[in-house]
Amino acid sequence: MRVTLDHPWLELDLGAEARVLSWSLTRPGFVTARRILWREVRNADLPEDLDVLGWFHGELAARGARDAVAMLTSRHLHAFETAEAEVEGIRAFCLATVGLSNAEHIGTRMDRTGTDWGTINIALYLDLPLNDAALLELLSIVTQARTVAVMEAGFDLPTGRATGTGTDCIAVAAPAGDTPFAGLHTPQGEAAGRAVHAAVRKGAEIWMRDVRRPD
Repeated sequence: MRVTLDHPWLELDLGAEARVLSWSLTRPGFVTARRILWREVRNADLPEDLDVLGWFHGELAARGARDAVAMLTSRHLHAFETAEAEVEGIRAFCLATVGLSNAEHIGTRMDRTGTDWGTINIALYLDLPLNDAALLELLSIVTQARTVAVMEAGFDLPTGRATGTGTDCIAVAAPAGDTPFAGLHTPQGEAAGRAVHAAVRKGAEIWMRDVRRPD
């Protein structure tokens, strides 16, 4: 894995093409890609009348990165966190940016008008070849690990303890293959969950310490 910060971009080079699953704005669903990108934005970059998707595709084209799975965040990119875990020879690598400025408690919504959209963006790479069903299961493991890490950080809202943000995005990646499972009882699920939990927990703690605005 190679991580490159070239403001306002953060790039994760997977080293080779992989199967990627995400709900990215630019290449959602199951795709083949070698790199995952973050683009840092401020509120002024995204006025209400902007075609955000068209603008973002233009930004990627200018960078020569139409092929990338890409995400947006207002979290300062220098605050990215990485974590790795290995279980029974299976390695997981996580890169995450963690901001909670538009945090929510699951099942509720707060008025976030005028708020910087810090968001939580996660990329998880597993070196075990997986089929598409296993990638779906892996996505559930990453989501669970993110939620636990955020709740452990202890950011309490009027609606309850934060469980995520309204604009989180997750991308999971692995070589294409035949492994059919990636659940909690598997070494691949354990490695993925451990790496994501560590990266998001540290990022959330830093946000709570350095960025959180007083109530």
